[in-house]
This record gives sequence, C-alpha cells and structure tokens, in this order.
Amino acid sequence: MSVIEITKDNFNSEVINSDKPVLLDFWAAWCGPCRMLSPLVDEIAEENPQIKVGKVNVDEQSELAERYNIMSIPTLLLIKNGEITASSTGYKPKEDIEQLISE
Repeated sequence: MSVIEITKDNFNSEVINSDKPVLLDFWAAWCGPCRMLSPLVDEIAEENPQIKVGKVNVDEQSELAERYNIMSIPTLLLIKNGEITASSTGYKPKEDIEQLISE
C-alpha cells in the first residue's frame, strides 16, 4: 500500500475512522533524520498491507502536530481505533519500526 499524505482535511477519514491500524510519520523537509527515516517508512508501507501508513508534514499541518504534542521529529505514532497505541521519536532502524507496528 502506498503512503498517504495526511492533512487536517483527511485526518478523520484516513486515520480516526480507519478500519486498519495507521502508522503516522510526523516529519519536515528540513529534518535530516526525517529524510533518513522516510525510505524505511515507505518500505514498511509497501510490505505491510495490513496497516495504513501516512505522513504528516509538521510545517504544513501544525494543527495535527499540536494535537498530538509533537515536540521532536521524526515521530512515529501507531493509531488503532482512533487511539495511540505506540510511539517512537527519532531515527530508528527498520526492525524497530516493524516491532512498533507489531505491538
């Protein structure tokens, strides 16, 4: 499954009302660790059809970043049934992200 750009306009339909767990990647273009993490998130999206993967640009979607108190990026949130069930901040190897989504 491909990665979805998440905005405040599609957040409820794509994340809160999703019938699948959603892995959200909060990132920014100027963030070096975000650019390192992005290809791993893309791979996970392709390899795990049982989850939905979305990316939230914190510069463009500051309301969403504030809603989830994102203080550092990259931050990954796993959301199931509208609730955060796992989170991770900073660059992580792919194995750690896979562990996060399997919780």
